[in-house]
Amino acid sequence: MGDSKSSLGFLLLLLIVLFSGTSSDAHSLSYNFTIDPQPRDDQPWCEVQGEVDQKVFLSYDCGTAKIKYMSPLGEEVKNMSAWEAQTVTLRDTGDLLQGQMPDVTPEKHTDKVGSGLVTLQARMTCWREDDGHTNASWGFGFNGQLCLLFDSENGHWTVVHPGGRQMKEKWENDRTVTDFFRTVSMGDCWAWLQAFLVHWEKMLKSLAPPTTVPTTVQPTAATNNHITEIIFVVLPVFVITSIVACILYKKRKWPGSSRQGRRPTAETVGSAEARPVFLEQQQL
Repeated sequence: MGDSKSSLGFLLLLLIVLFSGTSSDAHSLSYNFTIDPQPRDDQPWCEVQGEVDQKVFLSYDCGTAKIKYMSPLGEEVKNMSAWEAQTVTLRDTGDLLQGQMPDVTPEKHTDKVGSGLVTLQARMTCWREDDGHTNASWGFGFNGQLCLLFDSENGHWTVVHPGGRQMKEKWENDRTVTDFFRTVSMGDCWAWLQAFLVHWEKMLKSLAPPTTVPTTVQPTAATNNHITEIIFVVLPVFVITSIVACILYKKRKWPGSSRQGRRPTAETVGSAEARPVFLEQQQL
């Protein structure tokens, strides 16, 4: 009986560990850059909009370094050291995009750059999924048209519109630019998200969920979150429950075998041949 209690205790502890490892909440942090090479007098040449879980919390003017807090989320973290580091990196990113724009703008738009008719948009996103996995990506386009995607984790570029071909050819062969995008999205962005969530997590739970889903964030991974949760929670629970049932069944069928230290005889086992059946159970 003592062995049975020890086995049940170990399996219960394992079950608790499995549940605690799947309790992470999914969160995302995004920054939308708009670069205008020839802005009007009252318009910024670089404007950044920050979002957490698709909720806007700041608007930043790269040229004047002015910040507008768009919600209590921004006010909550504005005095953190990570906030100041964030604004510096956003300005550096705006400078890089502005400097790269003449070389990556499609030829059919080249004659329009000087007249201010072409704008470059970039969206950086880092996120944590339900299972704790983290990732990051970039999306680039012109005049609101998404043209190019960059997966920061594997460094893969994907052209989703002909307007992104020239941009891809230029950047996939430029190690400096590629490393910058990866470092900012997977290093800086993730560090900010971790720091801000200390203050944001309770606030975000109290806010209503978003009604729309961004098209350039988490293109494939987020769609599989529920399937991942089923696999990592339901399957281990099923297997552990089956093991417990098997142990209890054997202890009840073979009384005294563990205490006597001998194999059960034909008289003690009887003619029963029932055995427990284990079933295997099988997302931007």
